[in-house]
Order: sequence, then C-alpha cells, then structure tokens
Amino acid sequence: MLFKTYFSEIPIRYNSMIRPLESLPLKYTNSWLMLKRMWSKTIVYSFLLIVTGSLLNLSVFAQFTKYSNEFLNIGAGARGLGMASAQVASVNDATAGYWNPAALANIRTEPQLALMHAEYYAGIGKYDFASLVLPLKDDKRTLGLTLLRFAVDDIPNTIFLVQPDGTVNFDNITTFSSADYAFLISLAQREKLAGGQQINFGGNAKIIYRKAGDFATAWGFGFDVATQIIGKNYKLGIVAKDVTTTFNAWSYSLDEQIREVFYETQNEVPTKSTELTAPQLLVGGSYNFKFNSKISLLAEADLDVTFDGRRNTVISTNPVSIDPRLGLELNYKNVFFVRGGINNFQKALDDKDTLNQRKIWIYQPSVGAGFKVGDVQIDYAFVNLANQSYPLYTHVFSLRVDLKRKDKKKPQGR
Repeated sequence: MLFKTYFSEIPIRYNSMIRPLESLPLKYTNSWLMLKRMWSKTIVYSFLLIVTGSLLNLSVFAQFTKYSNEFLNIGAGARGLGMASAQVASVNDATAGYWNPAALANIRTEPQLALMHAEYYAGIGKYDFASLVLPLKDDKRTLGLTLLRFAVDDIPNTIFLVQPDGTVNFDNITTFSSADYAFLISLAQREKLAGGQQINFGGNAKIIYRKAGDFATAWGFGFDVATQIIGKNYKLGIVAKDVTTTFNAWSYSLDEQIREVFYETQNEVPTKSTELTAPQLLVGGSYNFKFNSKISLLAEADLDVTFDGRRNTVISTNPVSIDPRLGLELNYKNVFFVRGGINNFQKALDDKDTLNQRKIWIYQPSVGAGFKVGDVQIDYAFVNLANQSYPLYTHVFSLRVDLKRKDKKKPQGR
C-alpha cells in the first residue's frame, strides 16, 4: 500500500554469533548434562513455535513485510548499542525487557528505571525508550514495563502541490508527523540449578500503535518468549520474537479531495489491510574474562535468524537468513566501562571500483562508554548508521537508576 511504503520506518538492523555450549568449561558433570538437555529443549521448543506460527500463516505468506515494525529492531540503551546490539546473553539491567525478557529475573532486590533518547539524521528521527522493572514479592518473578517511540516530524505533504490545471502551488504544501509506539509487558522467572547455575524464563506481550498524520493508523499485537542460562563466567540466551507472527491492522482516513487526487494520478486508494511480521530467532553466548579483582572483559557473540526470505546477510538462503553481531565490554571495578562492537554485515559494491563489479563486506561499527556512581549509571554510545567507510553517526545517551526501597522504621517500644 502507498501509505505503508511511504511512511515505513528507517530500516536499521542489528544482527548476531554464538559460542558453542560444549566449548564452555563446566565444573559439575551432572549440571552439564542437565543444562545441555534444557538448552536443547529450549531451542527445539522455540523453533517449533516459530515453525508453527509460520505454518498457520502459510496461506498469507506473501503478506509478510520484510521490514515491518522495524523501529522495534533499532535497540535500547547506550550499553547495548555501544556493543553493537550483542545483548541476548549478557544483558543484566532494565533494558532486558527489550533484549531478552528472561534476563529481567536477575533484578530481584529493588525496582530499576532505564531511560534513553537518541536522534537520527540530524534530528529528523527521534527515538525514545523507557523501562520500569518491578521485582515481585515471591523473590522469583519480575515484572517489566517498557515503552518505545520513534517519530519523524514535519514531513511535507505534497498531495495538492500540483493543481488540476497543471500549475504548481507551493502554498499548498503542509506538514504532518509520523510516530510509532510499542508497549511491552514482560514477566520473568528464575530457577536455581545444581552446581550454582541458574536458568531464567520470560516473555513479552507487545502492543503496537502507529500513526501517520491524520491519514493512517494501525494497531498491532504480538508475543516474544525467551530463556537465559547463567554459569560461573558465561551466559547463554535465546529469544524467539513474534512467535505467532505479529500483525498490524491498518485503517485509513482519506477525504474526497485526496481520493480524487489518487484517482487522477493513477495511485491506488489504500483501504483497510493487515501487515504481518514474520518470526525471528536470536541466540547468543557471552563469556566474562576476569584478569584480576579490578578488571574484566566481557565478550558476546549473537546470531540473528530471520524467516522472511533471502536477505543480504552473511548466510543468505530462502527463507532463512543469518546475521552475526559481536560486542565487547571492558569493566574496571564495576564503575567505569568501555565498549565496542560490529554488526549488520552486508555485501555491497566497492565504491572504488569504477566498473561496479567488485563486491566487499561492509558492517556497522559502534563504540561506547559508561560510568556508575552509587545507584546511578550513565552510558554513552557512538553508533554508525551506514557502514565503516561512510561517516554517518549518531550519539546515544541513556540513564539507569536503582530505585532502592526505603526500609520501614520499626516502632520503638515504650
């Protein structure tokens, strides 16, 4: 449809590589066997959910939109963006509702608040993220509430630029705004395993609202399921996004003048329609290398597996495509952090080749830093929006606050 094409969000993707489970050291044989079985079952169940969702919608597979709801793939938090979105396994804060809802189970003592703001393309696009995490009283479950918004303001409306007699009247140009919203409700639970390991389960229910001026609106709904396994120095994560496919139901409000212009210019007049987002699988592994009591290095590799057809990725088949993302975080005394990563690997024509025959690999690099003072952590990321050879970057800032509960004073005896 015309409106869905014209008002679609900027396709920014962050993709992922995983270290094999067998290569990680395990101290307890029984725990290893248990973890291996649980991990295998988790992958199988998630894969079955994705396949089932795809089969249920096989008859309307052609309606899948490859970059539908792409604003939900931008990322969340300067920590994650500074690590090139390699967060599926290692995420440990309030942004987990976005990256891996199972990891919210690690927040058990006090509520946590995370805020982020970023602007893209010289402020044309504005992206905001907010998350509130509330540990429940049973000390096993955690509730997360997340809000995302991506908006573009002052979009020129040129429908009436050319008048019926063929003349151009620039006074007829007006402007409108396009905004995408998503609200995530997350629930996570943790379970202890033998040998000191831990397994977390979680999921999201997401409500989507999209609006393009007074012309078009859409409501959508979908589910994510996830798990996370935590060992001594390693973490493993898996997230099945849009497991039953996520839909957007579009409706349009066009007056007679607009319909007449569409008819005269041989454009299709949009009507009510449904836009489907295909399932997506994210798997990742991280390992924390401890050099001494003050310095450690966290390394994570993720895989982003999509099921909506061939994409320009490292592994590209039909209908499955796989893209890696890699991230590092240097930690000093859990107070100061330095981060970096690369993602979104694609093959493109070499600009230096005048014959346009040679292709090279391009990718998106990112760097970042952060510091923590008491219950407050401030993070910064410098993110590439194009590729390593094109200087198009944006600055991202985020804030994380631990909202410690005040202990009630016990009444003093007389």
